[in-house]
Amino acid sequence: MRASMTYMFGIVFELGMTAWNATGDGVVMRGNPSISNNVSTYMMSLRRRKVAAGETPQSARAVTWEVLMDLYDYNNNPSHWATDRKDNWGGSLKRKELHLIYCLAFLCLLRSDEVLKLRFENITLGEEKGVSYLSLTLPFRKTHKFGDIKPFVIWELHESEAHICPVRAFAAYIKASKITSGYLFRQTGSGDKLSANDVALTSENFLEMFRNNLVDIGLDPNCYGTHSFRRGGCQYLSSHRRWSLRRLCEWGGWSVEFSNMTIVKYLINWNDTPTERREDFFHPNRQVTQKCFVCGRTCNCA
Repeated sequence: MRASMTYMFGIVFELGMTAWNATGDGVVMRGNPSISNNVSTYMMSLRRRKVAAGETPQSARAVTWEVLMDLYDYNNNPSHWATDRKDNWGGSLKRKELHLIYCLAFLCLLRSDEVLKLRFENITLGEEKGVSYLSLTLPFRKTHKFGDIKPFVIWELHESEAHICPVRAFAAYIKASKITSGYLFRQTGSGDKLSANDVALTSENFLEMFRNNLVDIGLDPNCYGTHSFRRGGCQYLSSHRRWSLRRLCEWGGWSVEFSNMTIVKYLINWNDTPTERREDFFHPNRQVTQKCFVCGRTCNCA
């Protein structure tokens, strides 16, 4: 509400963004009424009162590696593809489409509008020494308003991570949808067919289907949103892949000057599922993880 007031006074009424202040004689007030000491003080006290009343700001819960595995297993079960069942909201093609969106948004740390506006021409497949890879170039990005968007190159992942592999997901979706141009993700037409019109899937429709998918595997959908994949992918690359902050910022499009620590909000959030029990931090007999297929380590820190 305050933001809309600031915009109205500053832009519509052309009062600018100068703080509300009195002239030399104290009779005439000038500037933007929404930008004043009184309003700022009230907003700060309002935040404290809301927290004291038990209302805590809640961001979208991060999608974990395990949640994507459960979604992958459910969506690839042929018994869940029958669209004539009342409790089934999507068939084989729609679930393959969703899985590709999950993988791209999760590993490339994409925002919902970035992934949903992708076109077939933005993605190319290649192969080098028998290993397939996918190259994705965004047509636009929030942090690159003047172009110079570097491509995302993702190689085919290990079989144990097939459920988050964009290369496999892209190949399966293209084979099923037979899309050769235009928007990659489109509105659903009749039955399980994509719309013949070149209309991109909206964030609202995607969020509805994503939450339906969460209900399928028995999770509360209200904790998750379209930003859950960007948050979850950031935590996965930091915790599982051991990426440095600089590499994360470069890959996800955050500033590498570290003057803005937005990335910390993605890595640490009270609403996310704990990755380790507090009681096990110093447990001498803590179960050792399975051998890492990337580095071969079997220690706890792996």
